[in-house]
Amino acid sequence: MDIGWIGTGVMGASMAGHLQKAGHDLSVFSRTKKKAENLIEKGARWYDSPAEVVANADIVFTIVGLPSDVREVYLGEKGILSGKPACSVVVDMTTSQPSLAKTLFEESAKKGIESLDAPVSGGDVGARDAKLAIMVGGKKEIFDKVFPLFQLMGPTISYMGGPGAGQHTKVANQILVAGNMIGACECLLYAAKQGLDMQQVIDIVGKGAASSWAINILGPRVVKGDFGPGFFVEHFIKDMKIALEESAAVGLSLPGLALVQQLYIAVQAQGHGRSGTQALFLALKALNGEE
Repeated sequence: MDIGWIGTGVMGASMAGHLQKAGHDLSVFSRTKKKAENLIEKGARWYDSPAEVVANADIVFTIVGLPSDVREVYLGEKGILSGKPACSVVVDMTTSQPSLAKTLFEESAKKGIESLDAPVSGGDVGARDAKLAIMVGGKKEIFDKVFPLFQLMGPTISYMGGPGAGQHTKVANQILVAGNMIGACECLLYAAKQGLDMQQVIDIVGKGAASSWAINILGPRVVKGDFGPGFFVEHFIKDMKIALEESAAVGLSLPGLALVQQLYIAVQAQGHGRSGTQALFLALKALNGEE
C-alpha cells in the first residue's frame, strides 16, 4: 500500500518503520525533517506538508504531540483535509481529546474519507519492539480494513466503539498510568532512603502484586539516572488535563489524578518538560530535600 505517515517523533518513527519494513511505500512529513531521515534513507518519500502527503497515499496515519497539533495537521491551511485528499482513510494515533476525534470523523466524512482514532500505549519501547497496545474508535468495518496494518505495530489491538471511543479508552489508561507512576517513584525514593538497593527492590516487587510498567521498565531508568524521554513529561501533563476535563464533564471527581498532575507540573517547572515521565522521581526527591 501507499501509506502516508505524519509525525516521526520518539514513537512515530519506529511505528512507521515497521510498516516500511513490511514492504509498504511511505510518504512522510514531520515538523522536523531530521527525525524522518532514517525512514527517508530507506526509501520513504518526503513531502513538505500534510496536504502533500495525503495527495500521494491510500491511507494516512498521524501521531503528533498535542490536540492543537492534531487540529493543525488535519484542519490547518495545509492540513490533511484541505484541498482534495486522495486518501480514503485517516488514522490518528495521537493521544488527544475524544471530542476532537469526533470532529475529525465528521469533517473527514465531508471529504468522503473514513476516520479512526487509535491511540496507543507502550511508550518508546513498545513502539520500537512493535509491542504496542492499540485502542480504536470509529466504524467497525474500517477497523477491520486497517487491522492488518495495526498488527505490524503491536499484538494487542481492540475495537472499542464509535468515534472517540479509542480516545476515551486511552484516557482511562493514562489515569491508571498516573497512579502507577507516583507509586513507583515513591517506592524507589523510600527504598533509597532506607538504604536498600533500588534495583534489587525492583527485581522482587516487580514480580508480585506491585508489578507494573512503571516499576519494571521505568524503574531501572531511575536507578541509572536516565531521565531521557520514552514519553515526554509535557505530553503526560496534556493527557492528564484531558482526563480531568473529560471527568469533570460527566461529574466525576478524581483527586488522585489531580494530585499527580500537580506534581508533574512541578516537574515541568523544574525544567524537565522534555524529560521522560520517570522524572517525577526528581520532583519527589526535591520535595523531600534530598540531593
